[in-house]
Amino acid sequence: MTKRPLTVTLISGLFFVAGVVAIIYHATELGPSRPFRAELVWTLGVRLLAIVGAVFLFRAHNWARWLLVLWMAFHVVLSSLHSVSKLIVHGLLLALIAFFLFRPSSSVFFEHDPKADLK
Repeated sequence: MTKRPLTVTLISGLFFVAGVVAIIYHATELGPSRPFRAELVWTLGVRLLAIVGAVFLFRAHNWARWLLVLWMAFHVVLSSLHSVSKLIVHGLLLALIAFFLFRPSSSVFFEHDPKADLK
């Protein structure tokens, strides 16, 4: 198996921590006085996608890098509805994440078939 690039490990960790922290933060909005709201369910679902993507990115699943780049692109679109500074920050993060996940040294890591380890 190809060694996992440090950048893949760092990006995976970043998404995992961001997802966990955001779920904990938004979970405080749940309670008997505040029933489930549709936007909260969607928000928690999007945060859960970050965690799932991070775990499978760490385990060399190619689809996970696409999921996380699309996740970040979604946040760029959301940022465009807020402020220019948020749009710039999220756009730069998207560019960096895409660069590090799709450069040749990372692509070799994702060519490995994780299912082969189960045999």
